[in-house]
Amino acid sequence: MTSPRVLAIIQAGGAGSRMDVLTAERAKPALPFAGVYQLVDFPLSNLAHSNVDDVWLSVQYQAFTIEEEVANGRPWDLDRTSGGLRLLMPEQGTGTMDEDGFARGNADELFRIRDRIATFAPDVLLVLSADHVYRLDYRELVATHLEAGAECTVVTTEVPLSEAGDHLVVEHDDGAVARVDHKPEAPRTGTVATEVFAYDPRVLVPLLEELHRALSSDSPAGDSGLGDFGDHLLPALVQRGRTVVHPLSGYWRDLGQPHLYLRANLEATTDDLGVLGEPGWAILTRQPQRVPARVLAGGVVEDSLLSPGALISGLVRHSVIGPGVVVEAGAEVHDSVVFADTVVEAGARVHWSVVDTGCRVGAGAVLSDAGADGTGDPDQVTLVGRGSSVGSGVRLGRGSRLEPGTTA
Repeated sequence: MTSPRVLAIIQAGGAGSRMDVLTAERAKPALPFAGVYQLVDFPLSNLAHSNVDDVWLSVQYQAFTIEEEVANGRPWDLDRTSGGLRLLMPEQGTGTMDEDGFARGNADELFRIRDRIATFAPDVLLVLSADHVYRLDYRELVATHLEAGAECTVVTTEVPLSEAGDHLVVEHDDGAVARVDHKPEAPRTGTVATEVFAYDPRVLVPLLEELHRALSSDSPAGDSGLGDFGDHLLPALVQRGRTVVHPLSGYWRDLGQPHLYLRANLEATTDDLGVLGEPGWAILTRQPQRVPARVLAGGVVEDSLLSPGALISGLVRHSVIGPGVVVEAGAEVHDSVVFADTVVEAGARVHWSVVDTGCRVGAGAVLSDAGADGTGDPDQVTLVGRGSSVGSGVRLGRGSRLEPGTTA
């Protein structure tokens, strides 16, 4: 049998404002994970292992930071003359005001590129977020979608009911979706969309146009009115009666808020999570070559990840240490993530913090405190922006924020 023609669109264009100072100078999918990866590596690696080689990466905010990381698709064997990786940039002068410029939601973005989708004419359109850590063979998703004769297939996972309100909640009956509720205040189930979808493009494109006609008159100029998937598109598809679920049983984490980002990184310090280090399913990435990490005399490392080039003379406990990070003698890093080429000087203490690239934490400085609730509350995580300097002896309370380039 002929294999279906599959096109994958990775939506990596959002500003990621909930990540605060960490995304002031980078796109959220370019954020590091587990020291040596970037978030965008996960959907790209899943696609590579699933033999999907027509991939469009949609970028908007801080696009150059994503372009640098993906290196024209080389780590995923997507740097090809025909097919492979294609970057989608916002454009001007290509259509009406509702089609030009920056998208205003992930469904709005699909509307803006609907003509390109129709021209490509895939049998199945995969639409993926770049904000999550998971492992999935998309061939299984495509099989579910085609066998069900579905117009839309939603990959779902289970989260605690207390967290479901941050997501698109999905109610289904024996796999057929009966209702979706976008970020409800009182969710009725912990089944949520993972922001991985398979669409029938022959249904999707006309439906986007139909919704635009119905919504645009009440929307500001330059806004199609479609917003995000859960606002109008998915409810309309569910109402048509041919939307199904594809459950994801393994690890899945949304890293879109500081405490969730910190939590997922810290989970990786002691476990591969069924995602990292899986035989035959490596997470592929672009990383500059560095010398091996070193732990010198007096250095202590417990339940942590050390990236290449790290130099540890102090104490590191339950933390992720990025490439080229220096932790001097007498310094301590606990329950934190430290990005590349940051120096934690002698006597400094770092707790429940995310410290960006190229920072300096001066001698005797203190970030946050051991009692912070860094994985349960975004306002308890201390964030230090790229290239910042915390002076010797300075104390930053839990939940502090330093903008990139700040001297405190």
